[in-house]
Amino acid sequence: MNIRKAIESDFDQVWLIFSEVIKTGDTYVFNPNTQKKDLKKHWFADYMETFVIEENGQILGTYIIKPNQIDLGNHIANCSYMVNPDTQGRGVGKKLCEHSLERAKLQNFEGIQFNIVVSTNKGAVELWKKYGFEIIGTTPKGFRHSELGLVDTYIMYKDLKEE
Repeated sequence: MNIRKAIESDFDQVWLIFSEVIKTGDTYVFNPNTQKKDLKKHWFADYMETFVIEENGQILGTYIIKPNQIDLGNHIANCSYMVNPDTQGRGVGKKLCEHSLERAKLQNFEGIQFNIVVSTNKGAVELWKKYGFEIIGTTPKGFRHSELGLVDTYIMYKDLKEE
């Protein structure tokens, strides 16, 4: 598996992953009916970097890294990750997380904050904890889960200066 910056020709494969992940309405805030034309603003905007992980020309997952806030808050990164549902369980998410941690350090970010991790997404919560992220806050009923209704969300943070 190889991780690299996404290029324009990756757009369609990234869209396939993005649309599969959001259609369930259980882990991401994006409307399950988001249109392909909106992928640029959500995953390929000018203020973010987009990466893909591939194997034999097939994109298995993707992530973005960007400043969590503008100006005086831009020393903290924010990342989002998506793995093709067909390739889950192969360590793709771990590899993307490890790469994003290194990338954040290279860009001199002092930490990474996830603003909204759905509490029922146990796999993601446990993975982020394994890599040193801590739950620093909870938003009660912060997400409209497609099956469970209103569920809590977490703010998770990792200090990159402590390493």
